[in-house]
Amino acid sequence: MTYYNEPLPPLDDDMTAPKENFGERYFGLSTGRLLILLGALGSFIFYIWILFFGNNSYFVLEDLNTYQRFLSKDTQRLKNENARLQKQYFELQELDADGGKHPKH
Repeated sequence: MTYYNEPLPPLDDDMTAPKENFGERYFGLSTGRLLILLGALGSFIFYIWILFFGNNSYFVLEDLNTYQRFLSKDTQRLKNENARLQKQYFELQELDADGGKHPKH
């Protein structure tokens, strides 16, 4: 077994330099810092997603504001109709009191 006694071949410059990982090569960050950055970015994107599409989202707020405007208009319409019907009712009551033609219940 002579291969143990043979000298190792000389190392090239590429072999002695530490190999760069993906984060260092493309982003200048170590792997740990790159993972922390990706986690923070993912959390931020999730927060924005919930903000726009969750149960307490902007779109739900807009729907509730639209529904509130509809209810306000409907309330005003019903008040006007109620006033008209009360006027009509009191006019009929006045006719009953003056003419006595309609029996009271």
